[in-house]
Amino acid sequence: MEAKKGEIASNKNPKKANLLDHHSIKHILDESVTEIVKSKGYPEDVRMSNIRLLIGTIIIIIALFAQFYNKKFPENRNFLIGCIILYIVFNGILQLIIYIKEKNAILFTYPPTRSFHTTGLVITSKLPRFSDKYTLIIASADPKSISAKPPVEFTKSVTQWFTKEGVLVEGLFWKDVEDLINKYAEETKKSK
Repeated sequence: MEAKKGEIASNKNPKKANLLDHHSIKHILDESVTEIVKSKGYPEDVRMSNIRLLIGTIIIIIALFAQFYNKKFPENRNFLIGCIILYIVFNGILQLIIYIKEKNAILFTYPPTRSFHTTGLVITSKLPRFSDKYTLIIASADPKSISAKPPVEFTKSVTQWFTKEGVLVEGLFWKDVEDLINKYAEETKKSK
């Protein structure tokens, strides 16, 4: 496993962030978390992304119909009102999905292959503005399931994972995230 990690780290260019931009730091950390979780055997669940893309496509089609409808303004007034209402409704649905289901989630996964006693994961992260404290939370994708386990989390300073030049020290971050995934797996074993 150590050799595999070394190969992954050596085959890629080092990840570099602008240390003055917390969005850049969070993006690199979230991207690394996604890679680590996938490497631990959790396949990504893209259903929510596909639903959002479908709704976004519907919104664009509605806007195109409203823009390029054959008749000029006074004649197509009712059609335009209908398009505006549909546009608002579908945008509201999209925002509701993001607010209720996704929240701060960076990754949804299916259960690991050949696993019958666990659910998928929801990986959530937070890096508040003007703070160096990065919080990573691993929770069950289906919290009402019998096999759902309590969420685990850590909050650590991002300064321990980046050099002064803004390069991510992937080995340290990899270890911390793997420890959190293992802690979640231990919670699974403890509760049985």
